[in-house]
Amino acid sequence: MKFWIIVLFVVVGFVGTAQEVNVSGSIYTVKGKAILMNGEDVTSTLPAEKQEQIMAAFDEKKAELKKIKEEEDKAKKTESDIKKAEKKQKKAERELKKREKLQSNFNKAGKKHDDAIKKYEKLKKKGKLSPQDETKWLSKIDKLKSNLAKAKRKL
Repeated sequence: MKFWIIVLFVVVGFVGTAQEVNVSGSIYTVKGKAILMNGEDVTSTLPAEKQEQIMAAFDEKKAELKKIKEEEDKAKKTESDIKKAEKKQKKAERELKKREKLQSNFNKAGKKHDDAIKKYEKLKKKGKLSPQDETKWLSKIDKLKSNLAKAKRKL
C-alpha cells in the first residue's frame, strides 16, 4: 500500500510541475492563456485551430492531474481509516485484557476467601484453635472478605 502511495506522489510530482503539452511533435508550455514555445510567446503567431488543439490537450492533462490528485486523496483517506480501525481494535483488545485480569483477580480472591473459611471451620471442629489463633483466623477472613469486595467493585 505504501509503495503505491509513493509511486503516486512521484507521478504527481512529475506531472504536476509539467504544464507542457506535446502537440504534433512540438512541445508547448501553457501559462494561463499564453502559449510558449522555447520560452517565447507564440500565441499570436499560431492559428486559432492550433491554439484550440493545444488548449484541449492542456485541459486533458489538467483533468488527468485532477483525477490523480483525487485518487491520492482517496488513498490517504483509506490509509487514515485503516489506522483508525487498527487503533480502535487495539483499544478494544486492551479493554478485554483488563476485564479478563479483573475477572481473574475476583475469582482468585473468592477462592482464597472460601479456602480460608473452610480451613478455619476444619480447625475449629478438631479443636486445634487457641483463642489467639481464632482471632488471627477471623481477622484473616475479614481481610480476604474486604479484598473480595474490592475486587468485585473493580470488576
